[in-house]
Amino acid sequence: MNKLKLVVVFILGSLAVNAQQKPYYTQYILNNYILNPALSGIENYTDVKLSYRNQWTGIDGAPKTMYVSIQGPINKKDYRTNATSYEIPGENPRGESYWESYTAAEPHSGVGLSIVNDKTGYINRTSVYGTYAYHKGISGRTSLALGFQAGFTNVSIDRSKITLPLDPQDPALGYDNGELKKFTPEVGAGVWLYSRDYFLGASVLNIIPGKAAFVKNAGNYGSSFSPQMFLTGGYRFLLGGDMSVLPSALIQYNSAQPVQVHLNCKVQYMDLVWFGGSYRITDELGGFAAMAGINVSNTFNIGYSYDLATTSRLQGYTGGTHEIIIGFLINNRYGDTCPRNIW
Repeated sequence: MNKLKLVVVFILGSLAVNAQQKPYYTQYILNNYILNPALSGIENYTDVKLSYRNQWTGIDGAPKTMYVSIQGPINKKDYRTNATSYEIPGENPRGESYWESYTAAEPHSGVGLSIVNDKTGYINRTSVYGTYAYHKGISGRTSLALGFQAGFTNVSIDRSKITLPLDPQDPALGYDNGELKKFTPEVGAGVWLYSRDYFLGASVLNIIPGKAAFVKNAGNYGSSFSPQMFLTGGYRFLLGGDMSVLPSALIQYNSAQPVQVHLNCKVQYMDLVWFGGSYRITDELGGFAAMAGINVSNTFNIGYSYDLATTSRLQGYTGGTHEIIIGFLINNRYGDTCPRNIW
């Protein structure tokens, strides 16, 4: 079986009763917002992220995921009140003195928008979500945010590009030779608890179950959508005056797939550069990843990761996975080069 046939078998299998899972994000720690709407407006600036993920390089039709997200606060009061709150040249802007002055967020709202395109072979999924969150301090240094999202996903198949011999009466695709499209609504909600040293979050996406079937009386065939649950947490440790370490974990679950556990560790030097690694525990796409990034300025940052699968059935046919994420900080009044609340 050559590489193309192998991928097509994976693709056609996904048209059956199996539920569609959200895309993987190795660098989720750089943009937890993409998985939890409660992070809308968590910082003092508008955060824009663009990401591209090329999975299983070397295989035609392998998954490719792209997204753009933008989120920012509404009517958020400034947390800095005097000149000493700004960065002091030569000192770590995220050092011990900075965190000693950390305070909980003033009550405020946040809004956002995300557009995700996930393509595997001849199947293309495009999702568009709007989000809203409300943040409130519940103690001197701890804040709680509740968020919601609503939007839709368009699932399409370009049947005319399928060149392998197929039964024209395939129950999943029917007779139509053109592009098949189906829209399905999506609703999600999340909660995010955060302080100067830790964060805990939980979210549920695809709250409304459904199926995007391409033919009438499709029975078990179609692209099913079931609730997707995410639980994440992390804790920040200071190592001397210039270094910090952030271990974190993400648990991902839906009823039709095995539980997946993502373990992550990010080491940062001041507000300039960071590196890290992760390990994904799952029966399907388990493996290791290495990551690194740089905060180029207070308006631009970039991160890169490389994954190597160790348990995938495609392991012997493919190379690794590349993921890049680029961030822009808009209306960054205090010149931050690193997030205050999600590090």
